[in-house]
Amino acid sequence: MKRRNFLQQGTLAGLSALALGGISQSASAAANEPKKAGQPFNLNYAPHDGMFKNNGGADFLDQIRYAYDQGFRSIEDNGMLGRDTATQEKIGSLLAQKGMTMGVFVVDTGNNWKTSLTTGKQEFTDAFLKTCKQSVEVAKRVNAKWATVVPGYFERTLPMGIQTANVVEALRRGAEIFEPHGLVMVLEPLSDNPDLFLRTAEQSFEVCKAVKSPSCKILYDIYHMQRNVGNLIPVMDMCWDEIAYIQIGDNPGRKEPGTGEINYKNIFKHLHQKGYKGVLGMEHGISGKGADGELALIKAYRDADNFL
Repeated sequence: MKRRNFLQQGTLAGLSALALGGISQSASAAANEPKKAGQPFNLNYAPHDGMFKNNGGADFLDQIRYAYDQGFRSIEDNGMLGRDTATQEKIGSLLAQKGMTMGVFVVDTGNNWKTSLTTGKQEFTDAFLKTCKQSVEVAKRVNAKWATVVPGYFERTLPMGIQTANVVEALRRGAEIFEPHGLVMVLEPLSDNPDLFLRTAEQSFEVCKAVKSPSCKILYDIYHMQRNVGNLIPVMDMCWDEIAYIQIGDNPGRKEPGTGEINYKNIFKHLHQKGYKGVLGMEHGISGKGADGELALIKAYRDADNFL
């Protein structure tokens, strides 16, 4: 080969390698960039009423539209049971139009925590079952699949085993109401108050196994579980068969991801690798103020969701 041809071919090969290397680096960089505003997230995060009131408007319907435009594909609304029928129907219609998922609402008997199923008292069981029946009708209007249930306070005059049996019996009767309609009550262990009966995911797992119904599962609230137990991913994996819904909040402070000690990017990556397709409710406050605080919250989710 003549020297000139050799040099030309060598130069071309070098340029090709540089070009391919540049393309490869560009592709790698693009894969690691957060998705742009408006694109759906990798996981299905669900804001709640008031979270985007400064940018979306005071009306919850307008906030839902705004959330959709930011890439969110679900909402949740603890107080849905207390909304009037017309509003529920409007929310359900808008969610259907947008192809969005309705997350949890609370099976609220009025004074939910003190309505203690641990006691075995008929008045508490009756109030719970009455609210379960009301919840079925609400779920139909908004196409909800999950409803939060809190069994209430400890009954310290009774042994723990008796309390657990009382809770299981009441939940079995609630599940009988929900099952024909495909509605799932998700039991939420909480950290708000040491008097609450349900405190850990492991305890909730035991109760769900005893109830033996597809309509009785666990709501794994990461904020509460960090406060009560920690060891978030291993405990989640141990209880995985009974977990149907997940909620978010950083600790301390119960604000958006990135404001506390929890490594949400790793948790979200773990959920994605497990194939979780369900809703992750954004049940927390906002660290910032006003419209800018809401935009910072969205950015926090974009950052934590950038795990691929």
